[in-house]
Amino acid sequence: MDRPHLTPPGPTGPDPGVPLKADPTAQLRLLDLQELDSRGDQLRHRRRTLPELAEIAELERTRSTLVDEARDAKIVVDDLTAEQAKVDADVEVVKARRTRDRERMDAGLISNPKDLERMSGELESLERRIATLEDEELEVMERLEAAQGMLSAVNDQVAAAEGRLAELAAARDERFAEIDAELAEVAAQRGPALEGLPADLLALYDKLRESKGGIGAARLAQRRCSGCQLGIDPAELASIKAKAADEVVRCEECSRILVRTAESGL
Repeated sequence: MDRPHLTPPGPTGPDPGVPLKADPTAQLRLLDLQELDSRGDQLRHRRRTLPELAEIAELERTRSTLVDEARDAKIVVDDLTAEQAKVDADVEVVKARRTRDRERMDAGLISNPKDLERMSGELESLERRIATLEDEELEVMERLEAAQGMLSAVNDQVAAAEGRLAELAAARDERFAEIDAELAEVAAQRGPALEGLPADLLALYDKLRESKGGIGAARLAQRRCSGCQLGIDPAELASIKAKAADEVVRCEECSRILVRTAESGL
């Protein structure tokens, strides 16, 4: 025996072919809810796009680059400091040997003419070596001074960036606190605004808000949808006027819930 064909059950909720009904007062209250939700959206957008946030992000990138430059400059300073210490030590070693040789000659400890001649030649060589080392020492000192100046300048820039970041963070936090207080007020008002609204009307409103840029319900004012800002032609206006007061109307252009008011021009 053939089994009867079973049609799969449709989605839960009202039949899409059946007009949604809601008390006109509830529909008007939906506009109040939409106003609160739009206010909340605006506040959250303002919180995300504070000018301080963009400046902080840019300044943090700049500071990161400066910190890298300061690290590199510090390495150069450390290397040159070590190089200068080595040259200084080399100069001192050669000078100590020159002093020792001179003291031996002055004390008459070297009497052999050949030894005296060799010692004099060695002293001349030491003098040339000292002159060369002192030139190197001066050159390293100049490079070190320039590197220290660069490091100091970069550190000053890092300090300035960090000071500005602290100012911006304080301003950001102050603005955050103000916006969060307004958001808390909106949330406190939203609870009572939801009370008593039909669940199916709210479900449709929430779905439309998600797909329509945050606007799920719009006022029909002066024969125009305040959601898409498009005028409604006379034939459609007549159709809307003929609908029962508790029938939920949708805008033909944008599909948003269209709430009729005394200013609708019907």
